[in-house]
Amino acid sequence: MTRKAEITRRTNETAIQLALTVDGTGNSSIDTGVGFLNHMLDLFARHGLFDLALTVNGDLEVDYHHTVEDVGICLGQAFKDAMGDCAGINRYASVTVPMDESLASVSIDISNRPYLGFDVDLKNEKVGLFDTELVEEFFNGFVNNARINLHIRLEKGSNTHHKIEAIFKGFALALDQASLLNPRKKGIPSTKGIL
Repeated sequence: MTRKAEITRRTNETAIQLALTVDGTGNSSIDTGVGFLNHMLDLFARHGLFDLALTVNGDLEVDYHHTVEDVGICLGQAFKDAMGDCAGINRYASVTVPMDESLASVSIDISNRPYLGFDVDLKNEKVGLFDTELVEEFFNGFVNNARINLHIRLEKGSNTHHKIEAIFKGFALALDQASLLNPRKKGIPSTKGIL
């Protein structure tokens, strides 16, 4: 079984074409028009072993907000679609990832109950041209559409680029581990019988 999905989303603000393979090899082709977001999504694909093809035409003349938020929405929708009923998955995962002086902890429950815990202090308002407040917007978009429980805690760090990179790497690794099919697990991973 290949778990994959394609999403097309068109609004007055963005036009997005996205293809995601959960059981991939880390290949990516990403063009969002936002260099820093491209970099973070490339890290996400590479370290989570997801295959991701993404093109975005957004209203960057306004700012990056709509593009970043809508990419989170579409990636979340694709993940949910690709996962199907989630039978046989690990469901839970927690990782702590260093990036030089930065350290981020990420915990995931693929639960069909969306919640984002975002305990992150990004003191600098920008990394290059990228507004750092958009990191939380991206994860809100993802969580609400993938319908997962995601907790992100930045344990420490001083360089803003490193902090965000540690978060995205941790997110990738935790999402990969939580979504893995476990041969010992049969059926839906819940005592309710449904997620």
